[in-house]
Amino acid sequence: MKFRRRAGGVAREEVFLNLTSLIDVIFVLLLFFVVTTTFSRPTQLKIELPEAVSGTPPQETELKTLELSIAADGQYSLNGQALATSDLATLVSALGQESGGDNSLPLTISADAKTTHQSVITAMDAAGKLGFSHLRMTTVEAAAAQP
Repeated sequence: MKFRRRAGGVAREEVFLNLTSLIDVIFVLLLFFVVTTTFSRPTQLKIELPEAVSGTPPQETELKTLELSIAADGQYSLNGQALATSDLATLVSALGQESGGDNSLPLTISADAKTTHQSVITAMDAAGKLGFSHLRMTTVEAAAAQP
């Protein structure tokens, strides 16, 4: 059985959802998640930095920085990427490739407190061969002596 509509019947209203307030809530949630997110820099090598009584904190720079980490066993890591071997030639080629030939970039050397002096000298020698002049050595602040 088929029903006919009357010509003078009530017209149906168009259904419309106002999404403006929903978009506002989504933007507020997005802003909340961006602000509360913590960023961590995972490193390949576990390093215990040596202590120093005096020093100045590093200055913030907009330039790309190179971070060379040296583990207690003398293993090198450049910007979080472990190097295959721990010799001078590998270190020079890795620094040259990562810097793109720009020796004005700041180079931060983070050596473990128990690493050999030779490993640090090799890193400084590689930086010197490539002409890096902005070297930083990282340490942690020494704890005050208890009287």
